[in-house]
Amino acid sequence: MLRFITTNTERNPVLLCLSLWVLFLSICISGTTPRLGAIGRKYGRSAMYSDDYKTFFYTQTLDHFNYRPESYETFQQKYVINFKYWGGATVSAPIFVSLGAEASIDGDVAGIGFLSDNAPQFKALIVFIEHRYYGESIPFGSREEAFRNASTLGYFSSSQALADYAEVITSLKKNLSADYSPVIVIGASYGGMLASWFRLKYPHIAHGALASSAPVLYFDDVAPEYGYLSIVSKDYRETSKSCYDVIKQSWSVIDSVASDENGLAILSEKFKTCSPLNESSELKDYLGSIYTESAQYDAPPKYPVTLICNAIDGAPRGSDILSRVQSGVAAYKGKRNCYDMGEFTGTAETDQGWRWQTCSEMVMPIGDDGKDTMFQASPFDLKNFSRSCRSRYNVEPRPHWILNEFGGKDIKLVLRQFASNIIYSNGLRDPYSSGGVLESISDNVVAITTDKGSHCLDVLHKSWDDPKWLVEQREAEIQIIKTWIDEYNVLRMIQTSKAHRLAR
Repeated sequence: MLRFITTNTERNPVLLCLSLWVLFLSICISGTTPRLGAIGRKYGRSAMYSDDYKTFFYTQTLDHFNYRPESYETFQQKYVINFKYWGGATVSAPIFVSLGAEASIDGDVAGIGFLSDNAPQFKALIVFIEHRYYGESIPFGSREEAFRNASTLGYFSSSQALADYAEVITSLKKNLSADYSPVIVIGASYGGMLASWFRLKYPHIAHGALASSAPVLYFDDVAPEYGYLSIVSKDYRETSKSCYDVIKQSWSVIDSVASDENGLAILSEKFKTCSPLNESSELKDYLGSIYTESAQYDAPPKYPVTLICNAIDGAPRGSDILSRVQSGVAAYKGKRNCYDMGEFTGTAETDQGWRWQTCSEMVMPIGDDGKDTMFQASPFDLKNFSRSCRSRYNVEPRPHWILNEFGGKDIKLVLRQFASNIIYSNGLRDPYSSGGVLESISDNVVAITTDKGSHCLDVLHKSWDDPKWLVEQREAEIQIIKTWIDEYNVLRMIQTSKAHRLAR
């Protein structure tokens, strides 16, 4: 069911006109927290895209907010353009810009199809801009040097990234003589947060923003602390209560087996681990990661939560709890000779970069009280989290900074006063929707939700077998964007006409 969520005092806007991987830190689920990837792990840096996309590099300023000599250092920032559908500057054809998140943009170009699927009807230029410190957009000459210590990582922030995007877009429009081409920024997950913040911070550059699955409220105490894992559990409980019960019981069974002599060896054999388990938390982290990832990306046509629960419920009669759980693992990961318990804790560029971001400003207090979920209790502990960040980077996290910089508290009241042209889209089966904007704030700061939607599903490539509710969601978003562009063009024509009259 497609929903335009409005407050009691606002009109429904439809009547008016509509990274990839999972990363883990010591926060929840026996020491794990899910990363904000837009498209799961389907696409990586090796993803290929068509010859219609041309790669460019912009000489970017290292530090936009200081005037010390070192602030004027530069690095090469990657961006990709598709000119195929663009109507050109002479007709003020729009520019769709995808704001890169915590990964190389190669995966975005291949996987985020919203731009290419809709550019033809808008005659839009397509642009993907890479986030600093990811992909090929690395300051200080190399990844090793850029990640050497907190001094070189100190330029790695969302505010610097937004300023990067502002420079690239402004320069691009100037080079294309496209001063009057309206820019619509599009982002998914962390990129969706950046898109909404970009519209708020740079409204003179972006005319509108589509923020897909953007948990802009998952900071400090604005969103429910246990929201993420509550929705994961709800997804499983609604899919199969018996499956939910098996998973909920499995944690204590794992702990009980692990406490016995040779218990870890028994668990290693039962779950076919590639290396012997050193402690039960390795297995619990791995299982927790499977459950959170499957819920976050519970998308058609496979619906991984259903896949896992069907395997757990369909295990041979008499199977014990751990055998049922292992059946779920095999269904999700495929039958293998062994399963790598460290699969979700890699050292790829995304893992490396997001660890810094969460230890500096992206502090999301995800935890669990163990009362209304299928997980063991693991509340967020800022002191322990800060201790791990100091150990790793010798920096103290700033848990309040994002709300100070971009807002979030009393968001309905605040954004109603000055914000416009933002779509916040969320699928309510996405655990991160618990930190999303789920009610429209005004006629043109609009929330669109779908009961069955998952993380960032609306911005992925459309398919012939997409369910009706997903098709309607995308059509609704396109209709809103069309209205923004039409209003922009009318206003521009009025201003041009006034200017001509004054010049006579």
